[in-house]
Amino acid sequence: MASPLTPREKDFPRWYQDVITQAELADNGPVRGTMVIRPWGYAIWERMQAELDARIKNAGAENAYFPLFIPESYLKREAEHVEGFSPELAVVTYGGGKRLEEPVVVRPTSETVINSFFGKWIQSYRDLPLLINQWANVVRWELRPRLFLRTSEFLWQEGHTAHASEEDARKYALRILGEVYVSTMEEVLSIPVLTGHKTARERFAGAIRTWTCEAMMGDGKALQMGTSHELGQNFAKAFGIQFTSEAGSLEYAWQTSWGVSTRLVGALIMCHGDDAGLRLPPALAPVQVVVLLVRDEEGVRRAAESIANDLSVAGWRVRLDDRVDISFGRRSVEWELKGVPVRVEVGPRDLAEGRVTLVRRDVQDKRPVALAGVAGEVGEELGEAQRRLFSEAEERRDARTTRVGSLGEAVAAAADGFAVLSWDAIGLEGEQELAAEGVSVRCLQREDGSLASSDDEPGLQAVVARAY
Repeated sequence: MASPLTPREKDFPRWYQDVITQAELADNGPVRGTMVIRPWGYAIWERMQAELDARIKNAGAENAYFPLFIPESYLKREAEHVEGFSPELAVVTYGGGKRLEEPVVVRPTSETVINSFFGKWIQSYRDLPLLINQWANVVRWELRPRLFLRTSEFLWQEGHTAHASEEDARKYALRILGEVYVSTMEEVLSIPVLTGHKTARERFAGAIRTWTCEAMMGDGKALQMGTSHELGQNFAKAFGIQFTSEAGSLEYAWQTSWGVSTRLVGALIMCHGDDAGLRLPPALAPVQVVVLLVRDEEGVRRAAESIANDLSVAGWRVRLDDRVDISFGRRSVEWELKGVPVRVEVGPRDLAEGRVTLVRRDVQDKRPVALAGVAGEVGEELGEAQRRLFSEAEERRDARTTRVGSLGEAVAAAADGFAVLSWDAIGLEGEQELAAEGVSVRCLQREDGSLASSDDEPGLQAVVARAY
């Protein structure tokens, strides 16, 4: 049965939308720019949440919840922040049938409301560091929506912390970047990422430094996967977040904020998907193995149930598909679209010979395996699929990354990949020229790819690309 998807090479954006529809990940919501996340898409997000949440807690942060509605005056207290978000704000002026005395903003991010409470909770150096994370929805009125990538409402986590020193805040922002974000993206999503800091033009509104994770998608464009910001003392001064130091002096706190969103689901599609649909890394897949009953003949159902049970006992996430009223071909295509890493097909002919057919989604490899060795074979294939998806994405990124020496060469290379050139060769004027061509500096880093201390550090390189 043929795939119902538009080929990627023919029309990548259409293919992306086809995957979302055919794999039953999401639908457009009734209000422009909103989305309905369907059960399979939400199950993938839940797996991401679980992995991220465990790492966030290991880094010492605790989960809390803050209001959806933020007084407009809160945002105005940090001028650069509100200026950065003004075009995206959704503002409520009526409630309970009458005009509100003060308009309220539907949160685009929670720095202002959380910091108003940090100002109440922090009194002494003993209250620091204060490490808070929130899982929530946010609203940013998107002019050009695209499911998962840019929607007017999306789901995310946002971390907010306060520290006694700039050094401690920076260490924590970088800890989140590496131990939480890079770890989840590379080890779970199998997506290789570049890390660095944003230019002044690209950094978060109100931050003094933004650290970023950037990945290459299947069409060569960049996607910002997640960011960790050093806020300095900007919000602390705006919201009166002061503490008495050990020496007895009154000091302003140093802060960070950091977040990733349901954009990660879009990244997963565009980085690993093929012309048959999703390809899910086993560490992330809601269902790692589907046991597919070919026909319900004597002994076949019992064997399939036994295999599914054995695989579940072995620790894998397993689904038994015994819907024999639906054709085998249609069901196979469905699981390919959804990206389940391994299928075990159980049919009467194979079973008569003491074997089943094992299909690995990432390479579309199909082979017979002995019935007695299914669990061991499945474990090996899942491990190999996880590794291969990462190496395939890394090889694609490296092959489509070009070192260049001029802005013109950078624009040309960014047509289908990344360009790397000296930051000195770009500068602020060059960054504006690139922007006019639809190209942006994704991050700045040292020549060896390590993190730099500032924009002014000598010898920096810029990673340049077209981006989502």
